[in-house]
Amino acid sequence: MTSPMPTSLPANSGENSAGEARDLRKWLALIESRGELLTIDAEVDPEEELTAITFMATQRRGCQALLFRNLKGDASGSRILINMLGASKERYGLAVGLDPGLSTREMITATRQVLKRRIAPTMVGSDQAPVSEVVLTEGKIDLTRFPVPRFWPGDGGKYFGTGSIVLTRNPETGVLNAGVYRLQLHAANMLGFSLVPGRHGLRNCEAWWSRGHPAEVVVALGIDPALFIAATQSFDYGESELDIAGGFLGAPVQLTRAKYLDLPIPAQAEFVIEGLVHKDRLEPEGPLGEWHGFYSSPSGRKPVIDVKAIHHRRSPILTAALMANYPSCEIGAYHAIARSSRICDNLESMGIPGITGAYAHPGAANAYGLVVIALKQLYPGHASQVLALAAQCPASAYCTKWIIAVDDDVDPTDIDEVMWAMTTRANPSDDIDVLRNTWTNRNDQSLAPDARPYGSKALINACMPHKYISVSPPRTFLRKSTYDRVVERWAEFALPDRPPVLNNFHKE
Repeated sequence: MTSPMPTSLPANSGENSAGEARDLRKWLALIESRGELLTIDAEVDPEEELTAITFMATQRRGCQALLFRNLKGDASGSRILINMLGASKERYGLAVGLDPGLSTREMITATRQVLKRRIAPTMVGSDQAPVSEVVLTEGKIDLTRFPVPRFWPGDGGKYFGTGSIVLTRNPETGVLNAGVYRLQLHAANMLGFSLVPGRHGLRNCEAWWSRGHPAEVVVALGIDPALFIAATQSFDYGESELDIAGGFLGAPVQLTRAKYLDLPIPAQAEFVIEGLVHKDRLEPEGPLGEWHGFYSSPSGRKPVIDVKAIHHRRSPILTAALMANYPSCEIGAYHAIARSSRICDNLESMGIPGITGAYAHPGAANAYGLVVIALKQLYPGHASQVLALAAQCPASAYCTKWIIAVDDDVDPTDIDEVMWAMTTRANPSDDIDVLRNTWTNRNDQSLAPDARPYGSKALINACMPHKYISVSPPRTFLRKSTYDRVVERWAEFALPDRPPVLNNFHKE
């Protein structure tokens, strides 16, 4: 049976026994001790070969995180970490302080408890900031010295930032936002910055530009995975992802003063870039092979980051995130778990009763395309209400095309059970509705180019019709006492693995 499910993080999950803040290197030592890290010392070319190795290795679910230590043409002593989280719920659990042995459904429930916690970051001196072991300013800045991957054959260039976060500040409130954006290497001191409409990073930049100022940005690579996870999720504009990452860690994210900007920088990062983004300074950017399995839109003119300073540790570990079809995409299992927990939280905050689970399936465009909501129907129209609100709640409004409601006797994380519900409880002519003019991505291949990003959503009610619940036949379930007896005797039968965890039983 699975271990008892924790409802909160241990108080020291973000620190070691000596009280030192956790960083990427400490987390790598943790996952290596559990067989979750594979180190590759053979020479590897960061131009496409790195991607080929990663893509091929990650076709096997459960592939370890990959640390490449010998990169062709590199004179900086850098390393590249890729598939940091990927399709591994176990590494996600180790990143946020949860039991990696939990089932996916249990991990979603546990994540909801973790996400209730907020711990604000703390400032430390530069002498306590490993990222400031090496500081480079004007005249010494040269991003081309570092190994920068070209992921796919049709990419528009090399991409320094995929497994990175970008910090911006709201000029009105001072709230720090952390988001994930792709960053193309243009020159020794210039990065292309692909801002996304509707996201908080662009909103903050536009707020600075409207005041006649360039926007300050901080790019951080080689960060603790808890910070990367927080930066990929949707939270209120007034919240800082740094506070949420602190909640994941159970300890404050440590920041230190920048060299050129007023923004702080992550003290425990491996590599940090300080820069300015000017409204009218644009350069061609893209395309890049993305999470949806296609190349992004054709090259267009986008803002650039004018690099003013670089901080890095000696022999830095540069995090890279491969964008590909599941299970090879960096935003895989962890994204499905975190997004699902946020959807449940959104529905609960709206006062919707009876929600028993949710799952954004990773195989559906890496948890963006399809969401299943399980509920106990309590009143007429309950399932329809849940479908409409789940389709447009903050956590699932972007890109999700298929929203499916199932009864509480169906596990939303089990696609076989979901398919069973759709084929036995949904009547297509009655149980499918469509929302139009909804928010989709800029590269949605199901739409004509001039229609994007306005898409649609299908709402599929795969619950028993509420009006017939009282007369519907019972499902075939095991008797609880028989199930318990078989679990106790499992080893006696010489059956492989552990007995399955069942949640529904015959009603006496």
